[in-house]
Amino acid sequence: MGIQNKSPNMTKNPANSDDKNLMDITQYLKDGQYGHKKSIPPLAQWHPKQCGTMDLVIKENGEWWHEGQPIRRQALINLFSTVLWKENNKFYLKTPAEKIEIQVEDEPLFVNQVDQILIDGQKYLQFTTTTDDIILVDQDHAIFMREYQGELRPYVQVRFGINALIQRAAFFHLIEMGELYETDQKETILSLQSGNFSLQLGC
Repeated sequence: MGIQNKSPNMTKNPANSDDKNLMDITQYLKDGQYGHKKSIPPLAQWHPKQCGTMDLVIKENGEWWHEGQPIRRQALINLFSTVLWKENNKFYLKTPAEKIEIQVEDEPLFVNQVDQILIDGQKYLQFTTTTDDIILVDQDHAIFMREYQGELRPYVQVRFGINALIQRAAFFHLIEMGELYETDQKETILSLQSGNFSLQLGC
């Protein structure tokens, strides 16, 4: 799936423009050392103008495609994931100097690992994404179910209105950490506990 109409302020050679934008963002992140898995730039404090669109698509299966080709370098994907921004239901790569719209088929982050950890004697659910985000499940990072193309999928809230899809193997592991029960209406519910935060998911 490609990018729709290009912004009229783009150059006549969008491929070259995309390459330059990617290089600029990469250099900025490397200079600021924002590529570390725990270093998320203060995106909410930046208010750049939108600089058009880029032919960059994050597929619903987690693959990143640029100009019709998959990006193979995971380190590069991890780097770009730190400047993902969502605004008015659109996704961007954002720096202090520019905000470039990209296309996301479902959600841009993907949980591939779930663990139970102890903090002050309490058990918490902790997710790890394919881009090295660490998410502790709580009220601000809740798990929820949502339909995508006719399929009910599990997600967790991450940051800036961006969610992560909990991939199938991780969700099966999550089920093992919770309790399944059936309501009088024959609906299957997964009950989970993370610290003092409890939630129930209809599966």
